Amino acid sequence: MGSIAETLAGWAHDLVPTADDLALADRSLRDTVAVTLAARTDPLATLVAGQPDAARWAAVGHVLDFDDLHLPSTAHISVVCVPATLAVGGDARAYLAGAGVMARLGVALGWDHYSAGWHATCTAGAPAAAVAASVALGLDAERIATAMALAIPAAGGVQRAFGTSAKALQVGFAADAGVRAARLAAAGATADPLAVDDWLRLLGGDPDRVDVTGPAIPGGLAVKVFPCCYALQRPISALLGHELTTGDATAIHVRTPASAVRPLAHHRPTTGLQAKFSLEYALASALLDPYPGFAAFADAAVARPEAQRLLRLVTTTETPGGDGLLAGSTDITVTTADGTRHDVSLSRPTGSPDRPPSPSDVDAKIADCGPDVPALLAGLDWARAAAVLTEHVPADRGVR
Repeated sequence: MGSIAETLAGWAHDLVPTADDLALADRSLRDTVAVTLAARTDPLATLVAGQPDAARWAAVGHVLDFDDLHLPSTAHISVVCVPATLAVGGDARAYLAGAGVMARLGVALGWDHYSAGWHATCTAGAPAAAVAASVALGLDAERIATAMALAIPAAGGVQRAFGTSAKALQVGFAADAGVRAARLAAAGATADPLAVDDWLRLLGGDPDRVDVTGPAIPGGLAVKVFPCCYALQRPISALLGHELTTGDATAIHVRTPASAVRPLAHHRPTTGLQAKFSLEYALASALLDPYPGFAAFADAAVARPEAQRLLRLVTTTETPGGDGLLAGSTDITVTTADGTRHDVSLSRPTGSPDRPPSPSDVDAKIADCGPDVPALLAGLDWARAAAVLTEHVPADRGVR
């Protein structure tokens, strides 16, 4: 039996996407380009303006935390694999090859890898980006495996970055490392494909979980409805649309599996970036805001006195265990001044693979990304997407 890199490289090289695979790729392209355009005026866009295309597009695409997620691997697949594909002129098949490898490596790394504090988007992302770029460049299976091995030194990233610029930046580093590795492999650089096996074991992964059967992206992709960590999609959805007057709330209690709140490290957020990883703020926003969108996760919104009061009412009971961000259900009780308890519970939010967003949900999200975004995405395809990003995401100023 060959190495993991050789097995995955052979699968990627020979991939013949189905109609369903291609439909998912096109949805992922539109979603990723939309959220990247939404962040084009974010300060991070200026910071990374001098970086290579893949690094710049991936970092800007991730800074709002509005991009899609592969739940079985807890990895943001498209924001790595779309930029890596577009940076070298690739198409839907190249994206699917990289995304499929990223999903399979992420599953092999497992929930224990994520719960230990690793950022699976970056660990699985660097070798996956190498696959996407390699397929786009037309490399054979041997060169694809070499590119994966060349990307391994950059296959890292930690959750301590969450709530800071470093989270988006390390995603950009992963995408760029994959493109760089593919170009080096194409130029004749050598590497031992077994480096991928060693890396997987060193990070606690299980090689036996690498399974190349099934659709291109096994498990599908979850689409976010709110611009924040996926761990907040369910609690916001559960509480949104309440009929409470926020001033009446005197206590908010959440019961949830521990795994479902693993990334939510900011309990008293003071910035929008921190709020994207705060269960307490998410619930306050769900009570205050008709739709917790971009404005709700601005620094000024986090500083609202009523938001700060409400988030301090939140207590949490974490039940042991769980193996993902949608384990079990989120159960929320809001107690009001007259002693009344208001109970809500949710297991699967809109946008999860078994509750996919409707066309109107997708259109609403794209519209929220900017008044010109629907027009920019009209008729978008893989041949045109790089030109849209090149024109609208800054590339001529910032750190060089």
